[in-house]
Amino acid sequence: MKQKELFKLLDNIQESGDESVQSSRVLLIDGLNLFFRNFAMMNMINPDGAHIGGLGGFFRSLGAMIKKIDPTEVYVVFDGVGSSNNRKNLLPEYKSGRNLQRITNWEVFEDQGEENDSKVDQIVRIIQYLKTLPVRTVSIDKVEADDIIAHYCHTLPKKKEDKVFIISSDKDFLQLINENVIVYRPMEKEYYTEETMRQKYKMSPSNFIIHKTLLGDNSDKIKGVKGLGDKGLLKKFPELQEKDLSLDDIYNICESKFKDHVIYARIVHGIEELEKNYKVMDLSNPMIDENDKKYLDKVANSQNLEYLPEQFVQMYNHDKLGGMIRNVEIWVNDVFKKLKLYDTK
Repeated sequence: MKQKELFKLLDNIQESGDESVQSSRVLLIDGLNLFFRNFAMMNMINPDGAHIGGLGGFFRSLGAMIKKIDPTEVYVVFDGVGSSNNRKNLLPEYKSGRNLQRITNWEVFEDQGEENDSKVDQIVRIIQYLKTLPVRTVSIDKVEADDIIAHYCHTLPKKKEDKVFIISSDKDFLQLINENVIVYRPMEKEYYTEETMRQKYKMSPSNFIIHKTLLGDNSDKIKGVKGLGDKGLLKKFPELQEKDLSLDDIYNICESKFKDHVIYARIVHGIEELEKNYKVMDLSNPMIDENDKKYLDKVANSQNLEYLPEQFVQMYNHDKLGGMIRNVEIWVNDVFKKLKLYDTK
C-alpha cells in the first residue's frame, strides 16, 4: 500500500473516532536492520579516512521516516548481548555464519576484521547520539529486537485508532500485522497492511507464520520443507487463503493426504523439526520473561526524555560527517522537536 492511500485510510479512521481521545502513532525502528542496510549501501568516508556510511545513513534514514510517518513517539530497538541464545537452544544452526562473511567489498576495509571493527564502532556511536534525542532506545541482554518489537505491538495500541509502524526489511514482522500494526519495508518503499498481505501473499498475516515455518528462512539458516516453494504452498494448502490455520491443522491436512504427494509425507515425517521452526519464528508469544516485560512497560511509560540538539550537532561535527545531513542544526530541530516527550524546563 502506498503512502497516500495509507494516510487517507488513517485519516478516515481518526475522523470517525472519538475526538476527545487522542490516538497514538508509534514508530518502532529495528535498529540493526536500519544500520546494516546503510552500512552496506553507503561507502562514505570522512576526512580522517574513517567509514561513516552506517552512522550518517542511520540518522538520515531515521529522520526521513519520522518526517514521513509523523509519529507521536519513537522507539529504536537493538538486539541485546547473547540475544540469539534462546533460539539457538532450539535450533543450533540459527543465524550461524552471519559474522563469517563481509557485507561490503570496499577498499576502505583491508579485511573482514576491519569491517567488523567499524560496524561495532559505528553502532556504539549511534547509541551515544540517540541519548541526545527524545526517542526511546531499547535493548535487553539475551533478548532479540524482534521480541521487544513484538511485545510493544501487543501492548502499546489501546484502541482502534492507535497505530504502530514497524520499520524493517525483516519479513518475520509481517505476522504481526493487524488493524493496529503496519510494517514499512524500506527497500520496497511500501507499507504492509492486512490488505497488502492478502494481495501479495494471498493469506492473512496470522497465516504468515505457517508460510515461514514451512518454507524456512535462508538468512537465519532455518530449513524449510524440501521441494516446497511459494506457489506450491498455496496449491498444497489452499485453506491458507480461506481461514487462519495452526501447525496442527497443517499436520492433520497432510496426514489425510499422506499418499497424495511427497510434500505431505515430508511434513508428517518432519513435524518435529517444523515445530522447532515455528517456535523460533513465532512472535505471537515473544521470548521475554516477566521481569523484562515489566522493564519494557516502564520504558514505555517514561515521559521526560532528554533532548540535547546542541550536543547532537557537536558530536556530528566531531565525527566529521559533513554533508551526510544537510544543515544539521536545522534538521535536528525540524525532525525531533515536535515529538515533545522531553522536559522543557
